[in-house]
Amino acid sequence: MDVLSDALAQVLTWEVLLVMLVSALYGLLVGAIPGLTATLAVALMVPITFFMDPVPAIAAIVTMAAMAIFAGDLPAVLLRMPGTPASAAYTDQAYQLTMRGQGEYILGVSAVTSAVGGSIGVLVLMFGAPYLAEFALEFSAFEYFWLACLGLTAAIMVGGTASISKSAISLVLGLLVACVGIDPVSGESRFTFGSQNLLGGFGFIPVIIGLFAVAEILRFCIRSAGDRQGLQVAQAPLFSKALRDAFRHKVGILRGSAIGTLTGALPGAGADIAAYISYAIARRRPGQDEDDTATAVRQIAPATAANNAAVGGSFIPATVFGIPGDSLTAIVIGVLLMKGLTPGPTIFSDNASMINAVFLAFLLANLLLIPFGFLAVRAFKQVLRIPQAILMPSILLFAMVGAYAIEHSLFAVVTILIFGVLGFLLEEHGFPLAPMILGLVLGPLLEETFVTSMMRSNGDLMAFFERPVSLVLAAVTLGVWLVPPLLRACRGRGAARAAHP
Repeated sequence: MDVLSDALAQVLTWEVLLVMLVSALYGLLVGAIPGLTATLAVALMVPITFFMDPVPAIAAIVTMAAMAIFAGDLPAVLLRMPGTPASAAYTDQAYQLTMRGQGEYILGVSAVTSAVGGSIGVLVLMFGAPYLAEFALEFSAFEYFWLACLGLTAAIMVGGTASISKSAISLVLGLLVACVGIDPVSGESRFTFGSQNLLGGFGFIPVIIGLFAVAEILRFCIRSAGDRQGLQVAQAPLFSKALRDAFRHKVGILRGSAIGTLTGALPGAGADIAAYISYAIARRRPGQDEDDTATAVRQIAPATAANNAAVGGSFIPATVFGIPGDSLTAIVIGVLLMKGLTPGPTIFSDNASMINAVFLAFLLANLLLIPFGFLAVRAFKQVLRIPQAILMPSILLFAMVGAYAIEHSLFAVVTILIFGVLGFLLEEHGFPLAPMILGLVLGPLLEETFVTSMMRSNGDLMAFFERPVSLVLAAVTLGVWLVPPLLRACRGRGAARAAHP
């Protein structure tokens, strides 16, 4: 208790609280702009942390990360342009709610569930980090292969009203695009056609900007003048209704938080896989009306909780073993080292008060998500009042600047235009984009883990089923594909017997 009280005293100072408030506003601003990620926001803030004490420096980073992850939902819901890759999982369904005047409401629910998920992730980080870290270190290439397969399965399941075959085709396209560039195992170039720009593959952020933002702009260009009216956001008792409905779906939110924390604790996994898996599980519930608002909330809420829970989960291997779970935690490890805090098992004994102060600041940042999130929703919805003839060109300008800022190459601008046309054509013919996005994310992981596993096992496929965790993941993945058809077949056989006794 003395350690926690000392840590709390370090957090509740005017310096730390002021830094967190400024960082919250900055994180919301950057996260709400498609193409500008949480990692970019943190990277731009690192030089400023040189002049801060350790606790306010790390508090600024974790506050920005929590706010930016949520802020990615703002353009996803209101403009159908996901600010983060994880938001792409439920962008289409959330945007349909905006079309029905429910955009502000679903963003209110997202703020509450993001705060809950992030808080659960931090609490697990505070009290269970060593245990989860040991579990995460048990993952080898075999387990990561099945985790990637499970994520790809989820990608097909979130295809919405599209058929499974169209979702699968979209997924394969994403996997093919992910193959462009240098082979991760052999080092050979492939599908580059002699272009130096393609040696590093297509940049993920420019691709996602093109598929969603530019495709939406092209869709706007072909609309008739009568259809180019701005979207309307219905006024609603946002705070009370969002809190009540979030509590109503508490089981799904807790499930999404658990999935996000566990997935985030795995180095290289992250919020993208967690959001897709949580969303896919919620959509597998039978007898749901896809056009019902309550159903949409039930499906989206677990995924938004998983987004922020994965951020807390990613700090587990970073703090316990100094192993970055993603690019964001890699920056955090660098700042910790810069401030004289060496990540590892001894950090909890040698610097117990300071590291717990960082965790408490992280928890406070997630709690601040609710008031700051509602303010951001109120402010960002004013964007919808801008005439679309002005809004769409402005978004295209931001998209091009964001793509160039990430890749530092004019080829990134060409990339967003190419994939903008591709995304437009795919959706015009009923192909969902969400599976393609996850195919881009998981393609390199799937390929690298499969080749590595085959090399380790000398080509023996049974090695994928020999380890306990690998066997469980394999059973879950195969069960998702095999169990529903078997149940339908059993029901059909039972109905046939009842009709012909």
